[in-house]
Amino acid sequence: MISGSRRWLQDPVFLLCLTAGLLAFVVQSGELGSADTAHRLQTTHWLWTSEPQVFPYEYPEFGLHGRGGRLYSWYGIGQSLLMLPADLVGTWVSHWRVFSEYEDDPSIRSIVVSHSTSILVNMLTAAIAFRFLRQLRFNVKESVAGVLALLFCTTHLHYTQNMMENNYIMLLALTGFSFQYEWLRTGKWPALVIGSGALGLNLLTRLTTGLDLIAAGVLLLAVLWFERVRGAALWRRTLGYAKVAFPVYFVFLAADRVYQFYRFGSFTNTYASVAAREMRLHDPTLPSNFPWSTPFYRGFFGALFKPEKSIFLFDPLLVLALILIALFWKRLTPEVRAYSLTGILLLLGYISFYARYAYWAGDFSWGDRYVSTTVELLALLALPLLLRYRENLGRAVWCFAVTLIVVSLVIQIASLAFWMPLEIYQMETFGHPTFVIALRFKNIATFALGKMDAWGLNTVAMTQDPWDYVHITTWNFLPFLLRRAGVAPTWVVNLAFIAWGAGIAALTAVLVRLRSCGRMVDQ
Repeated sequence: MISGSRRWLQDPVFLLCLTAGLLAFVVQSGELGSADTAHRLQTTHWLWTSEPQVFPYEYPEFGLHGRGGRLYSWYGIGQSLLMLPADLVGTWVSHWRVFSEYEDDPSIRSIVVSHSTSILVNMLTAAIAFRFLRQLRFNVKESVAGVLALLFCTTHLHYTQNMMENNYIMLLALTGFSFQYEWLRTGKWPALVIGSGALGLNLLTRLTTGLDLIAAGVLLLAVLWFERVRGAALWRRTLGYAKVAFPVYFVFLAADRVYQFYRFGSFTNTYASVAAREMRLHDPTLPSNFPWSTPFYRGFFGALFKPEKSIFLFDPLLVLALILIALFWKRLTPEVRAYSLTGILLLLGYISFYARYAYWAGDFSWGDRYVSTTVELLALLALPLLLRYRENLGRAVWCFAVTLIVVSLVIQIASLAFWMPLEIYQMETFGHPTFVIALRFKNIATFALGKMDAWGLNTVAMTQDPWDYVHITTWNFLPFLLRRAGVAPTWVVNLAFIAWGAGIAALTAVLVRLRSCGRMVDQ
């Protein structure tokens, strides 16, 4: 028993999963993080209760009229299905007698759903990311560093706290890439079924993840091409892939289309066309090509360089990854070269697709949420490549790389400090453009130094409704929110602070253990 325990404590996968789970626990606010996720959770509730997908009072801000004149959510059902087990448990727990007088801020149900779902997704992501990096022939230390960088130094951390669909999409995309790559190397068709199923499941969350399906095929073709597989051999592998993957994709696409027909009476349209038609009824001034009404150059270059949404500002680790890929392109192994090329093409594909969309930057979000997952997929290579080619880097490049890593970590931690809409509300008051990350650091300093009145933060906060005011005037972690809302009993708040502190201590201990494990691997 003792030796078995020691083996677990030396297993990098176990330690990474434990790190991911503890990290997800300590960063939770107890809230779902956005109205989008709250609406998706209501769809979850609709699946097993008599409640509607959309309440009448939410319209026209949210919801679309569909079959029978009923209001339906416009989102895919993928994340709603993910939250179903947690919603069943959370609803049951919320009816316990001990919570009978609790006034739901944050609600017991949302606490259970946000904590359990985020912890599960984060742990699975850590495991599959490590698996995939090892498949790309990075050693254990390089792979561990890559996973930790993903968890702590990319926008993945922000979306661990604010439970939009991004991290779930990331998990399924990595799973698809990993298992389809396993098929390429082993020829085992069950691996291809699993990988294709993961990518197909993504279609139920966001239909545009069809780009990920294409990217998976491009990745495998690129690996074969860089390994100089040509002619009949290449054709046989392509045909074998299509025979298994395409039917799996069709099943999930058909499921999405059936759900679309159930809501809006069509197998061929998307919610965007239904929403455009209905929104023009409320606002005839909208352009005829709405929601594809943004000039392409504005959306494309905005995602790259706009201070409010730039992928390079919100994910500086992407810069490091691109630099290292360019510097060592000729030295990269065929699989890493193929993955790098696929990631860059996928990133350009997402940016281009959403460039003309009216809400190209994801509207209420930290950074550009429509492309952040693809950015994270590329940033996953940054630390593994840095460690692999460290001896070939000059001192200046190495110092620059370390600086970028530290800056990335600080930015991601800052993203957790307050509820995400704070800077968006400030931009509505102060105007555009705004360097959001700098504004976030100013807000942290304002709050920490007690200068909210002197620096105008209270002025912005008081223009919002009471619920928003509470949430943007406290640190965005569960114990602080419980204390700020003033509804939970004092003993509950104190218990939450004890659990939060214990979680931070445990996370620190696991990180130290993980570092020791890395040193043992080196030896």
